Amino acid sequence: MTPKIALRDVRKSFGPKKVLDGVTLDIAPKESVVVIGGSGTGKSVLIKSIIGILLADSGTIEVDGQDVTQIPASNRDAVNRKFGMLFQGGALFDSLPVWENVAFGLIQRDHLSRADAKERAIATLAKVGLNADVAMLSPSELSGGMQKRVGLARAIAGEPEIVFFDEPTTGLDPIMADVINELIIACVKQQGITALSITHDMHSARKIGDRICMLYQGKLIWTGPAADVDKSGNPFVEQFVHGAAEGPIKMQVRG
Repeated sequence: MTPKIALRDVRKSFGPKKVLDGVTLDIAPKESVVVIGGSGTGKSVLIKSIIGILLADSGTIEVDGQDVTQIPASNRDAVNRKFGMLFQGGALFDSLPVWENVAFGLIQRDHLSRADAKERAIATLAKVGLNADVAMLSPSELSGGMQKRVGLARAIAGEPEIVFFDEPTTGLDPIMADVINELIIACVKQQGITALSITHDMHSARKIGDRICMLYQGKLIWTGPAADVDKSGNPFVEQFVHGAAEGPIKMQVRG
């Protein structure tokens, strides 16, 4: 079976700093993969390289067997139509009502009429537990948890084949974080979406991932079923999972 996403020896540096240092990973159709790792380990760069915001220095990135690092920019839009994304900070437009945030891609990219786009947006909001009254509110009138739900609705409104989740539970209290985790699971399973998430929230990683990978110093140092992350036998993974100050991962502390 052709992987939905296939990375082969992907490398990306910024000056002398190697951010991705030979990443190889296959993600199967309808699989949910979570990449864990500390801040600055390259998780966001990994997603940005797949989406095409950043251009990898070398290696190949395939989506449905097509190397997207080699296609011309004019053809990139056809690939990007397969993608949805939940951004870490929500990234909602304060100047637009909630429904128009959700429908933004439907209007701008898919050229749906505003009436049809609004109807789709309200239906999608219902999937993440928000009623039609919320559609007319401004994002600034919403709590952080509700903003995350709106962001999730926008990510799935275009019925994407692949959704990227960037720190989906950051800034949320434990109960709301678990609500978001459950919504992600429901949306991914109901729509048959392939999911790639990045997080440092281990509760979220265990819950939403079929498989977990750890990125450290630009390399995937462990990959395995989510159920095995607590018995990985890898000292780097064990330190990260348990949030231990002592271990092979040394934090850079400036005096």
